[in-house]
Amino acid sequence: MTALADRLLDELRPGLAPEVLARIAPLSQALTGAGRIACHGVGREGLMMRALAMRLFHLGLDAHVVGDMTVPPLGPGDLLLVSAGPGHFGTVASLVATAREAGAQVACLTAQAQGAVPQAADLVVHLPAQTMADDAGAGSILPMGSLYEVLMLLFSELLVLDLRDRLGVTPEAMRARHTNLE
Repeated sequence: MTALADRLLDELRPGLAPEVLARIAPLSQALTGAGRIACHGVGREGLMMRALAMRLFHLGLDAHVVGDMTVPPLGPGDLLLVSAGPGHFGTVASLVATAREAGAQVACLTAQAQGAVPQAADLVVHLPAQTMADDAGAGSILPMGSLYEVLMLLFSELLVLDLRDRLGVTPEAMRARHTNLE
């Protein structure tokens, strides 16, 4: 297991390289400048986006998950944050078009920056990793798109740390926004 863990850590390193981490500042600026934030992804990418939306809420941002019954409409000054690891999902592309039509900005996390969804976004964060779109042959030791999804979580947590510092939010303030209905 140690050898597998070491190989996995080696696979994760490119996704946390300086050029990737340099995308945190522009994304933080977009998030802190947004009125409302709606997060979306499909499948396991969607789970990572839900985790990020929760942390954005804990930071005091007006963050929501697309598909929840309480998500408000987006418009000018708002931000749709999506994940499209393989570069395109029909549902994500449709949401991006709707948000842009309403005047909202779009930020996209992706492993395929040349895909249709990232190309339609205002801000793109390229996380170099295997996804379901390119999991055939010699690649990650993790199945399908797991490497991308793990990188999404790690990148998101570093983003949250940056946002916490930018916004001056204390750990106690974040904790106070955590639900008590668990």
